[in-house]
Amino acid sequence: NIQALNYKEPTPIHAHTIAPILEGSDVMGLAQTGTGKTAAFVLPILQQLMQGPRRKVRALIIAPTRELTEQTHKVIGQLGRNTGVRSLSIYGGANIQPQIKEIKRGVEIICACPGRLLDHIQRGTVDVSAVDMLVLDEADHMFDMGFLPDIKKIIRALPTQRQTMLFSATMPEDIRRLT
Repeated sequence: NIQALNYKEPTPIHAHTIAPILEGSDVMGLAQTGTGKTAAFVLPILQQLMQGPRRKVRALIIAPTRELTEQTHKVIGQLGRNTGVRSLSIYGGANIQPQIKEIKRGVEIICACPGRLLDHIQRGTVDVSAVDMLVLDEADHMFDMGFLPDIKKIIRALPTQRQTMLFSATMPEDIRRLT
């Protein structure tokens, strides 16, 4: 799958983050758009999810926009082809019922915007008790857009024993305090 996407050499963000993620370390990755940040966290997440329980949400990838959640979901589909790992993209402005139906069918990864994810958590339609990997993607944009209170609520709902990854193009003061 990596070859099919034309990856030949790891980018700097790949070289600096994939091994620590596979080791279970918390990671903060800073790199500009277009440098391969998504693959830097998706590849090790897929590797880890191929072992362990299925049909339970074990990885959450939170992004500020529906376009980014869809983009990440697409990359997971491309890199995770034939692995059996399932993902779902959830965001507001779309009918919640098909999302609930897919969640019930069983997915290992949810790519979500904070507001809709929080809605699912509060409704009890997403069980986050098995989440062992959390990614805050484009964290700088999420905080610029005012999602910090929702992010804090989501984090409080997750197990305390988990791997946390934060990927961003810049490092504003709000992100420094959160980390």
